[in-house]
Amino acid sequence: MTPVQDAVAAQTDSQKHLEVPVGGSKRKRSEHFSFLLLADATETILHHAFWLADQKNKRSRSEYKKLLFDQGWKGEEEKYLKIAIAFGRFSPQDLAKVEPRTIYQLAENSKKYKSVLDALLSLNTITQDAVRSLIRKQHPTKQQKPEKPSIWRRTKNGGRYCQIPPIHETDEQTGTTLQRMMDEEGLSVQHIVAEAIALRQAYKEGQLVMAEETDERG
Repeated sequence: MTPVQDAVAAQTDSQKHLEVPVGGSKRKRSEHFSFLLLADATETILHHAFWLADQKNKRSRSEYKKLLFDQGWKGEEEKYLKIAIAFGRFSPQDLAKVEPRTIYQLAENSKKYKSVLDALLSLNTITQDAVRSLIRKQHPTKQQKPEKPSIWRRTKNGGRYCQIPPIHETDEQTGTTLQRMMDEEGLSVQHIVAEAIALRQAYKEGQLVMAEETDERG
């Protein structure tokens, strides 16, 4: 018997234990049969993954490539080899109740889901709900960090400009002083703010000193 036949035979043996129950409504039998087909799909995927990994180990590089080429599978094998690596500690029957997409998800990110795969070993029965529960526990809802304040706004043409948020003060000193400067000097608020920021930056860099500091040094 060839390796392919061995894999098919193993799948057939597992199906003997998945018989559709006699009796009950036609709808119930149909639902049960549908889920059995899905379980068969998962087992078939795993049987093929394990068989393909075995062929890669047994055959020479050229023989393995020829096998893939003859079957029209060249370039499609990697996802199954990942499944064989991720689920090598399980049998296909162990994972029959897990839907195929979840199998691919865990295999494609086996390092990320290592704790999930390890936890599955301790379960008496591995179900889709159990797997999803473990995945959710691994990724607890992260508290959203407060958004960093920004004065930048975008224009329609892709440029940007800065917009200073409203200044709320009980004594309204900043607003009153700014308005007086605008009225007396005929300057725009943008010009005054730019000058104020330039002076503050110069002070921080040591290019300016406060009058009080000059008197103390004198």
